[in-house]
Amino acid sequence: MNNPFFKNTGPHNINLLLKTVNLNNKDLPDDKITDIKDLNSSQKNEITFFHSKKYLDLAKKTNASYCLTSKNFQSFLPNNCKAIITDKVLLHTAQITKIFYPDSITDEYDNTVQDINETELKNKVKFGKNVLIGENVKIGTNCLIGHNSIIEKNVNIGDNCSIGSNVIIRNSFIKNNVYILDGCVIGKKGFGFFPNKNSNFRYPQVGIVIIEDNVEIGCGSTIDRGSLSNTIIGKNTYLDNQIHIAHNVKIGENCIIAGQVGFAGSSTLGNNIMVGGQAGISGHLKIGNNVQIGGGSGVIKNIPDNSKVMGYPAKDLKTFIRDNK
Repeated sequence: MNNPFFKNTGPHNINLLLKTVNLNNKDLPDDKITDIKDLNSSQKNEITFFHSKKYLDLAKKTNASYCLTSKNFQSFLPNNCKAIITDKVLLHTAQITKIFYPDSITDEYDNTVQDINETELKNKVKFGKNVLIGENVKIGTNCLIGHNSIIEKNVNIGDNCSIGSNVIIRNSFIKNNVYILDGCVIGKKGFGFFPNKNSNFRYPQVGIVIIEDNVEIGCGSTIDRGSLSNTIIGKNTYLDNQIHIAHNVKIGENCIIAGQVGFAGSSTLGNNIMVGGQAGISGHLKIGNNVQIGGGSGVIKNIPDNSKVMGYPAKDLKTFIRDNK
């Protein structure tokens, strides 16, 4: 699901687009590019990016017409995808994304909000004191919202959901039977920027947060919306308190995540995963199904299905116990 909340300024002429970000690739036709997306979701007449061997399999299958990449990776792209060579793949990707989605850089306070008593939701939702609702908010039946919570613009909430007190949500799709406890922040921009001379260029965050059915999010947790793809929490997954989930992270179904765990951006977790308290999962990793990660562990490489790991760097549990007798 692409973000329906940010306006796309495309299509843009590919040559003018590249000239704007100081990229001069010769012999390109005057094609119109309609969007920028990740390798997996890009289609014809769209542009994508490829910067790491971790995404080699996706690069080989991309349907994009153009791809920002380095000289070392261009040979892996399919015939339908024209390589645009740059030594600053991520920076140029960010700059082009900003052209397509200029409103995605900042997250100022939502000045569209109004007191829930002044909206059509006042007779549909049970709510506490000082609840504010932004534009383009939809809430299903039998939902609760606690004191001082703000449902900012661009949020869909399903049926039988409970939103705690002091919660802020925007740019999110929340399915049915979801519990979001006190003090959570969901759908704000992720932590993405590139040092550029004497300033930092912020990476646009045009994805959304999708929370599937029967999920519980513990107190004080933060879930960032995606950058070019979405941040997703699978069905029947339970998160403890004070968990941070960075942009583009995808957590599968039936997972249990204990308190103070941190997930760096763009990592993918399978189903039936258990993570102990204060563990950290680095970015751009793949964690398989039925994996158990011990508390306090530091995961810095992919973990296959049915593994039990612990320690830093995280290793097979039996090996960890043997090494620490």
